[in-house]
Amino acid sequence: MSATEHVRLLVIGGGPAGFTAAMYAARGGLEPVCVEGYDSGGQISRSPRVENFPGHPGAIGGADLAALIREQAVQFGARTVFDDVVEVELTASPFRIRTSGQDFLTDALIIATGSRPRRLGVPGEEEWDGRGVAYCAICDGPMFAGKRVTVIGGGDAAVEEVLSMRKIASEVTLVHRRTELRASKASQAALAQASGVRVLTPYLVEEILGEDAVGVTGLKVRDLDAGTTSYVETDGVFVAVGQIPETAMFSQWLKTDDHGFLLTQRGSTATNVAGVFAAGDVADPRYRQAVTAAGSGCAAAIDAERWLLGARSTAQIEMALSTS
Repeated sequence: MSATEHVRLLVIGGGPAGFTAAMYAARGGLEPVCVEGYDSGGQISRSPRVENFPGHPGAIGGADLAALIREQAVQFGARTVFDDVVEVELTASPFRIRTSGQDFLTDALIIATGSRPRRLGVPGEEEWDGRGVAYCAICDGPMFAGKRVTVIGGGDAAVEEVLSMRKIASEVTLVHRRTELRASKASQAALAQASGVRVLTPYLVEEILGEDAVGVTGLKVRDLDAGTTSYVETDGVFVAVGQIPETAMFSQWLKTDDHGFLLTQRGSTATNVAGVFAAGDVADPRYRQAVTAAGSGCAAAIDAERWLLGARSTAQIEMALSTS
């Protein structure tokens, strides 16, 4: 194990939020270290085609987009570490961050570890991920324009996916394993008024099927009331059964909501621990877009820079008083 390195600002996470935070911090002269992790790029790197990120009207691959933001951060002087964080200690600044290969002490910390979609865990899901299986209609919906799609889930997120896809898909089916949806009354009312939507309840997805030449072709589902199985033809599957924020490592120190997302102060990226900031999907259960993640990364870098300036000024005043 190498000696502990002391830095002014450390960023954990290598997606649009983390890389943008590192870029702005580097431009501010903070010489940030970004621990991007072995899963570098974040969720966006799994999207084969991103059409809604500003500045890329011809679309761009998600992994390519993340790599470009990373490159820009490095050009401004950010240092990236391709390693995973294994332990943190956030009692007070400086905070101790341990990776599998090195220890860091950092005066300020930006957490941009993101979230991951909750998966169904059925055969075919992994195999057809990115080839008909998707987890965000706003992100990937246009790829299924004029096609048949199926949304799996029963909460507000699932209903929002259905309403979004109804505008561009030829057919939309909602599959939920319970008889009653968990979505709010307002969402269910909107769904009831939507034409051209088929709702299958209570149905359980048992397998996602596909062909190498075309991708997803259908679903094997089971009617839980009748106990029978059937086949649903579909060109795309949107899994909307929740998100899992990557916050377990920080839960001892940082406040989260009921679903585990980091809580920040209103109008700020600051958490409940002074000097620790959160950016991107790890603190965003609502929007979960690359552009909003990048925006919050910018905000976190600015918040961290201002906090560091304030902390330094306070330390200087305290030192002056102690020597007077």
